[in-house]
Amino acid sequence: MIGLVAGPEAGVLVARARALAVLRIRSTALAVALLPAAVAVVLLAGVAMGHIPDGGGWSAARWAVVGAAVLALVLAAAVGTVVVRARPALSPTVPIPEETAPDLYRMVRDLAERLDVPAPSAMALTPDCDSWLEDRTHPAHGPPHAVPRVSRRTGAAPVLVIGSPFLWWMRVAELRALLAPVVAGTGPSAHPDIAAARRFVRGLDAAVAVAAGRPALAFVGGVSRLLLRSCRNHAAEMERGVAAAASERAQAVDYGLRVVAQEQVGLAYAGWDRLLNRVALPAWRMGRWPSRLDAGVVSALTELSRRDRLAEGFTSRLGERPACDLLEEPGAMDEAASLLAARLFHGGPAMAGPDWSPVAWSQYPEEVVDRKWRLEAARLHRVLDDIPLPYPAPADGPPVPDGLAAPVPARAAPPALPAPACPAEGAAAPTVARVLERLTGPAATGVAEELEARLSTEVAREAALEESSVDRAAFGSAAEPWLDGLTPLFPLQPPRSGRELLTDHVTAMVCCAAVDTAGARPGLDWLDGPALLVGGARRADLARTVLSLIEDGDAEPLRAWLGEVGVRPEKPVRLV
Repeated sequence: MIGLVAGPEAGVLVARARALAVLRIRSTALAVALLPAAVAVVLLAGVAMGHIPDGGGWSAARWAVVGAAVLALVLAAAVGTVVVRARPALSPTVPIPEETAPDLYRMVRDLAERLDVPAPSAMALTPDCDSWLEDRTHPAHGPPHAVPRVSRRTGAAPVLVIGSPFLWWMRVAELRALLAPVVAGTGPSAHPDIAAARRFVRGLDAAVAVAAGRPALAFVGGVSRLLLRSCRNHAAEMERGVAAAASERAQAVDYGLRVVAQEQVGLAYAGWDRLLNRVALPAWRMGRWPSRLDAGVVSALTELSRRDRLAEGFTSRLGERPACDLLEEPGAMDEAASLLAARLFHGGPAMAGPDWSPVAWSQYPEEVVDRKWRLEAARLHRVLDDIPLPYPAPADGPPVPDGLAAPVPARAAPPALPAPACPAEGAAAPTVARVLERLTGPAATGVAEELEARLSTEVAREAALEESSVDRAAFGSAAEPWLDGLTPLFPLQPPRSGRELLTDHVTAMVCCAAVDTAGARPGLDWLDGPALLVGGARRADLARTVLSLIEDGDAEPLRAWLGEVGVRPEKPVRLV
């Protein structure tokens, strides 16, 4: 029968059939819970009516069944209470009140009218390249998410969540075309069977989360997991049917523009990922968060369009009206979304403070890049201070690696060896020449390995110290159980290896020397992050020479680079 139906109704029928399957599982679970009570009622009624003798084995069986029925009802009530009252997980977002974006609300409502579906009840921003509908009608979802407290049975339309990079990079027409299939999903969402099935699945998922780690709720968690596994396939097929119906309904609205918008989605993903990993992450690690990430993604994508011939022509769109013009105060929204991105991908307080302050793009080179280089250079020299220099070899003997004195013939008096250089090492000037000397020569491999291990330990120790000194009361809130403020939900990168840390620290040392002795400047590359500018142009060839030094112990490429730029390796650099 479904195959004879064309258009959006086919997807709705599939979704409704799967929703009914989910509801049948719910009904079956309820029937199993009520079965002992039904048997107990039959036995009690049989005794009362004289059909079952009162006494003997029947009496024992009757009371056993009554006890089982009471226990089953208590357990069923416990499971049902947890499933109904457990708060479903919500995506962390920045609410968009209607008074702050009347044009955006008007555009979405016009779109919903063209699609003949209910308009979303509210809107919110997410710091990600995605958009979706989210049901927030659970009683526990209140003012923190700017959604009215409504009953779960009212069938209120879901909230439209929009990826913040889309608002800044896409044009108004492109955003409308991109949101058409998403907004069209409010139609199937309003169907009673689909809405009931979704509530049941979300309740089970929330109950599993509540029961996790709580022995007293082990039974509730076990039953919830069993029911969730039973209806998982049906729920997945239901959502596919809803998506198919929404996509089919949106075919007649801005179809040509949607093809162009989908191309922009791929470009936005690439630029957003590069911006977060290469530009935002170094600032976050220093306790600074760029306050205009979404504005920065426009610069990053424009630069990507300039470099990548596959993206040629995309920048010509920038003359059209950007979608962020639909907001009354795009700067304030950008700042809120930027802070949320920092909390999700790196972890951090909910508000700015002395150790967690915003930074503008114009201040980024001086406030982040230069400071990052000097902090890493200072750490490198601090670790070098802890690694003793090897004893020098006797004048008439071969060099001995690993700091061991050369064997002396028995017939000759041992030459006088100077004292180890360890005490004087602590007062050594922070120069590039010192780093080159320690990373070249016979003992270079051992020194490099020791530096990698000590840098890894030092970075981990500083991170632990910073975490232990944080006032946890300043992080998160009771209304935001999804974030503890210290551990990111979606970390961008795994911890760096010792080799990566050593490479970064040596590069930072060279950059500090270039700034102090050769007139170079710290800069910002929108796609690659911190950059060294020499004569106003970025020098990206430094990384290759540093790798040659660390991996091969060959300092000649770096020495040649220093001479070409005019860096004086023997001059001390400023570390603070």
